[in-house]
Amino acid sequence: MSMSRNEEAPVYNRIAQQRELIGMSRQQLAEMVNVHYQTIGYLERGEYSPSLVLALRISEALNIDVQSLFSIKPFPKGKRNE
Repeated sequence: MSMSRNEEAPVYNRIAQQRELIGMSRQQLAEMVNVHYQTIGYLERGEYSPSLVLALRISEALNIDVQSLFSIKPFPKGKRNE
């Protein structure tokens, strides 16, 4: 049995953490990557996954490697592996 095309695995991200770390607002990030600021909120909350192009644009705008910003596995919480 294979997964149907509309059953996508979730994509986890650290957009909010990285954006806040560098002192950038959702609006500023949205303008840099040419999307509505609400789109950034949807992405940060995991309500939908970005296209590959958008993921690359966001990682470039936040100055972080795309694989450090997005993952198909949940990111570890804090510094300990719990």
